[in-house]
This record gives sequence, C-alpha cells and structure tokens, in this order.
Amino acid sequence: MKNLVITGLGAVTPIGIGVDNYWQGILDMKCGIEKITRFHDEDIPITIAGEVKDFDPKNYMSPKLTKETGTFIQFAYASAKEAIKQSNIDIDSQPDRIGVVMATALSGTSIIADTERAYSVDGKKRVSPRFLPKILGNLGAAQIAISYGIHGPSFTVSTACSSGGDAICMAAMLLNSGEADVMLVVGGESAHCPIIMSTLAQAKALSKNTDPKSACRPFDADRDGFVMGEGGGAIVLETEEHAKKRNAKVLCSLAGYGNNTDAYHVTSPRPDGSGAVECMISALKKAGMKPEDIDYINTHGTSTPVGDPIEVKAIKTLFGWKNHENPMPEELKAKIPPVSSTKGNTGHLMGAGGITEIIACIKAIETGILPPTLNYKTPDPLCDLDFVSEGPRKVKINTAMSNALGFGGQNSSIIVKKYTK
Repeated sequence: MKNLVITGLGAVTPIGIGVDNYWQGILDMKCGIEKITRFHDEDIPITIAGEVKDFDPKNYMSPKLTKETGTFIQFAYASAKEAIKQSNIDIDSQPDRIGVVMATALSGTSIIADTERAYSVDGKKRVSPRFLPKILGNLGAAQIAISYGIHGPSFTVSTACSSGGDAICMAAMLLNSGEADVMLVVGGESAHCPIIMSTLAQAKALSKNTDPKSACRPFDADRDGFVMGEGGGAIVLETEEHAKKRNAKVLCSLAGYGNNTDAYHVTSPRPDGSGAVECMISALKKAGMKPEDIDYINTHGTSTPVGDPIEVKAIKTLFGWKNHENPMPEELKAKIPPVSSTKGNTGHLMGAGGITEIIACIKAIETGILPPTLNYKTPDPLCDLDFVSEGPRKVKINTAMSNALGFGGQNSSIIVKKYTK
C-alpha cells in the first residue's frame, strides 16, 4: 500500500457550516436536531430532524448552478469547495490525475417526492428540465468536476449509511492502484420528506421522542430509534509522495480502510456483529496495526435498540471477548479505547455521515480532544463501554477508527493517524 494523506476538509452540518463551526459545535455539546421545517404533514408521526440552518447556496455557487442542483448536491459542493481551498491543490496543472468519489444514500428522493406530488396531486403537468440533473446521485461529482475542471476517475457510491466510509475506501483503492494522485471524496444528503419519514417510522427505525434535544441518545438505555439528519462532508486524499512534491500541509494519514458485507439481512446487522468485526480487522491489517493500537473509535452509534448493542458486541469481540452472555472482565475492558457517537449532535447524516465522522476523528487527533456522546444518561447493560459521556475529554490521541454500518449489511471501517514525516 502507498502512504496516503489527507490535506483538506469540508463540512456542512446541522450544528455548523464549515469544519471549524462543526467541530466547535461538537465541543460545545450542541444539538442541531429541531422541529422539521422542510415539510409539514400531520399524518407523519415524526416531527423532528437534524436540518442545516442558515445555508444559502449562492454563497458557494453561481445563481445559475443553484437553480440546477438539488439540496444534497449543494451541501456536497459547499463541502468540496472548503476542502479544495484548504488543500491548496492546483487542479489546472494536473486535471487528469485528480478524481472525485461522491457518496449519497438517498440522492434526490425528496425532490422526486415533491415533483410527483406537484404532478399527480396539484395538477402541474409540466416537469422542469432541471428535474433529472437535480436528483441523480452522480451529478454531485459531475457538477464539482465541471466547476473545477477535474478529469480523473469519477464514481458515485450509494451503499446506504456506509456510503461515506465506502467512498473513502474506493478513493484509497484508486490511489493505490495508480489511477490518480489526488482524490476528492465528497458526500451529500438531504432527504427529509414524507415518504422517507413515513417508511422509516413504519419500520420502527426512527425515534418517537418528541423532544428534539434528547431524542437521539446513542447507547443509552432509553434510546428508541435514530433521528434523520442532512448535510455534506468532503476530504482531499492524496499520496504522500504527491503531497510532499507540492509542499502541502498534511492534516493526518489514512492508515487503513476496510469494506465488506454481512450477507445476512436487508436492514439488520448480523446479531453477533461478525461482519463489523471482520471489517475492522481488514482495516487494521492494511494499517499494520493491532486493536490495542487504536486510541479512539467513532462508532456508527445511531441510537437504535438493535444496532447499538450489536456494534458494542463487535468492538468487544475485536478486543478478544467472545463470551457475550457474561460480563466482560474489567481488565480486558480496560484495553478497549474510549468510543463515542456524534449522531446525538447532528442526527444521522446517512451517506454524508461517514465523511463528517472521519473529520471528527481527524480533529480529535489534531486537538487532543475526544468528542462526547450526547444524551448518554442511563447505562444499558448491553452497552457497557466508555462512551465519553461526561463531555469533551482531553487525551493524547494518535490513532482513531471510524465505523459506518449500512442497510444491506454494508460495513466500512476507516483508520486515521497522526502524520509523521
């Protein structure tokens, strides 16, 4: 494997636009979940979500492009713009050696729902010619490539909640295979609409808690489902050799990455967490690390009754405990690093979450501060790890792992570490 490094970050989230505001929101234990404003439907029992506030696409793109793009693309575009600027990459000098991987789980679903309602219910029988460019998942990568003159590999990954992590995996594979020197990995999601909220509510996946600030409570005994979020994230990933040649400021190293599938169920992970375990092992092998080399784990941690304890079981298994019917010995539990979930801050950003959460890992390494798990109040015997529940924690941290686990049994695991020349 080539040495890969990250040189740029970008974020659009419900707790802040821009990486600095996003990270400060985490440190301030800010919750971006509020009453839904994107639609109103009294037949939908879900009334809360994590929405991006004060976002004006015209601050990031031309008025013409604003009219031609869906909100999920706009979030991705704004994140990409921030990451490209920080990386200081000269795209014009090597357009064929720079590529894009776009991550999105639901693409333009909300636009499809709104357009179908206008056509079938409201009687507006003419559909805008901009409809398809607004909804297609790959148009996020395309619009970025068009704007910046990027001519290298272009892919769009749609693997449900694992999309962001899998997009990083794909970008790393392209760099390692020599297809590019630099990859922009970007994610965008904005799918708050009645049909999505209704199906997830019927599936009993969403929290029924009506208090926005306490509804998303990963690993807490009183959790009752996840909360939808929206936003965008981006990283600039390149080979260390390329970054050195252009004297780039390196933020951290991408040490390892893993991807696999449970091949078990369309919504539920394997009860024993074995798929997630093997995915983490794959990432560790690529990094040349052992589990005890990891200083912090940013979990998938969605706040669901079923998913959270399975992820905890997977982490325990990774660190050598397989007798899950009995409590884990304290001396073995002490070897597991602190873990947390940032979804209590933002809600579940779906395809974009795997990228914003690896950004949280990078900022943790940079600042020496672990992000806390918001709303963790009541311990659950099945979720008995160190969840950084007291608030941001100052520690020495050199390595971090981020897990994203999606519908269909999709698993991704990304490891970043402090960069040393």
